[in-house]
Amino acid sequence: MPKIVSPQVEFDHLLAQTKTAAPEIFAPDGTGYLNLMEGRWQEPGKPRDFVSPIDGSIIGRLPMLDETTALRAVQAAKAEAAAWANTDLDERKRRVQDCLTQLQPHVELVGKLLMWEIGKTYKLGFTDIDRAIDGVQWYVDNIESMLGKRTPLGLVSNIASWNYPMSVLLHAVLVQALCGNAVIAKTPTDGGFISLSLTFAIARRCGLPVTLVSGSGGELSDVLVKHAAIDCLSFVGGRKNARNISDALSTTDKRYMLEMEGVNTYGIWDYSDWDAMAQQLKKGYDYGKQRCTAYVRFVVERRLFPQFLETYWNTVRDLKIGNPTLVDAPDDALPNLAFGPVINAQQAQDLDRLYQDALKTGATPIYEGQLDDALFLPGQDRSAYRAPRALVNLPRQSELYFKEPFGPIDSIVLVDRVEELVGEMNISNGALVAAIASDDAKLAARTAKEVRAFKVGLNQLRSRGDRAEVFGGLGESWKGAFVGGALLVEAVTEGDKPILGNFEDAIRLPENI
Repeated sequence: MPKIVSPQVEFDHLLAQTKTAAPEIFAPDGTGYLNLMEGRWQEPGKPRDFVSPIDGSIIGRLPMLDETTALRAVQAAKAEAAAWANTDLDERKRRVQDCLTQLQPHVELVGKLLMWEIGKTYKLGFTDIDRAIDGVQWYVDNIESMLGKRTPLGLVSNIASWNYPMSVLLHAVLVQALCGNAVIAKTPTDGGFISLSLTFAIARRCGLPVTLVSGSGGELSDVLVKHAAIDCLSFVGGRKNARNISDALSTTDKRYMLEMEGVNTYGIWDYSDWDAMAQQLKKGYDYGKQRCTAYVRFVVERRLFPQFLETYWNTVRDLKIGNPTLVDAPDDALPNLAFGPVINAQQAQDLDRLYQDALKTGATPIYEGQLDDALFLPGQDRSAYRAPRALVNLPRQSELYFKEPFGPIDSIVLVDRVEELVGEMNISNGALVAAIASDDAKLAARTAKEVRAFKVGLNQLRSRGDRAEVFGGLGESWKGAFVGGALLVEAVTEGDKPILGNFEDAIRLPENI
C-alpha cells in the first residue's frame, strides 16, 4: 500500500488552524497574506506564488512589497522607537512574557507549518520554535543584570536566512524588543513567511513594536539596510550579500551583526574512536546540512582514511531521506527521517552543478546515495530532494573547494602533516565552527588554537549554542558585533564598554570562547 500524508500535518488543515489563530494576517477575502506595518496588518503587495519543497505544491503567496511601501514601514517603525525605549523595563518584560505565554499553545502548529514551508522534519520544526521560546525566556529571566544602565539603539532591522526562522530570527527580534528597541524584520523569501506571520501577529497583540514585511532583497535593501532610520542591522546569509552590505555600511556608524557562510571543517588526526565518530556523522546530517554550523569538509590523516571511509559509508548509507509528512496509516507517528528536501528545486540544481564541477575538475566520488521510492508518494514532485554525496581529492580549481554547499555534499581532504591539516581547515579564511578529533588531547587543544574558527570542538561537534553561550565568527565568516548571551544585549544597546566583535579596525574577542 502506498503511503499517505498524515492527517495531522495535512496542509489545508494547518491553514485552517492558522486562520483561526491569526485571522488578521490574511486579506479580507481570506486567500492572501498581508504585511505587518504601521501597527496593523495591511498591504498585500504584489503576491508571488510560494512553492513547498515537500511536494512542489503552491501553499501561499508572498505579499511582496516595493521600496516605496517598505519605506513607509521603516518610517512608522522608527516612530515607535522613542516611546518604547522610555517604557519601563518591567513593562517590557511583562509584554514579552505575555507573548511567550501566548505562543506556547501554537508550538505544534508552527512546527508543522515549518515542514511545508522549509522542508524540516517535524522534530526539527518543533525544536526550532521550542528553542526560540526557551531562549527568550532565559533573557526575560536574566535581562536586568545584562542590561544594567545600557540604553536601546532605536530601530533594529533584521534580514535572516530561511533555515531557522524561529530560533534565530524570532528569537533575535523578541530579545531586541526586550532591550527597548523597535524592530523591523523581512520575511525570508525562500520560506517561513506563514509561521513568522503567525508569531508576529501574537507579538503585536501583546503590544510589542514589531514590523514584518516581505519583498526581494534587491528591492528592499536600501530601506532596510542603508536608510538613516535604521540604527542597527542584524543579517544572516551568504558571503556575497554580506560583503555588499558591509561595504554599504563602511561609511556609516550603524551597529551591525553580519553572520556569513564559511567552510566548517572537521579535522581528524591520530584517532581511533570510530563509534563516536559515527554518531557525530549522523548528527551532522540534521536538516540535510542546511545549517550555518554544518560540517561539510573532513580533513583526515591519510593513514586513517580506510577507517574513516568505512565509518562514513556505514553511517551515511543508513540515513533515510524522504517526504517527512508521509505515514502508512492515519494514526501512525510521523517518520523518523534524517532529513527531507533541500529548500527548493533551484538549490538542489545548484548542488548538482557544484558536484558535477568538482568531478570535472578531478575530484573522486566515494559515495552517491539514492532516494528510496518507498519514502515518497507515487509520482510526487521530488525536484528538491537530494541524497548525500561525498568526494575525495577535491582540487583547488573546483568551486566547491572554497564554498559551503549548504546541502548534503561532503568533501574529504587527505593530509600527511599537522601543518597541512591546519592549512586545509583554514581554507575559507574564517569559519563559525570547527572540530578536531584526536586521541592525543594535548595535540588537539594545541591545534585548535591554530584553527580560524570562532568555536572549535574537541572530539565533538560545536553548534551555535543557546542562552548564555556567545556566538560569532572569525575572518570572512562574520562582520560586526558578536551575539549570544550578554553579547546579544550589548550588541543592540549603548553603554560605556567596547562592543566585542569582528570589526574592520579590530577583532575584540570574548574570553573562553
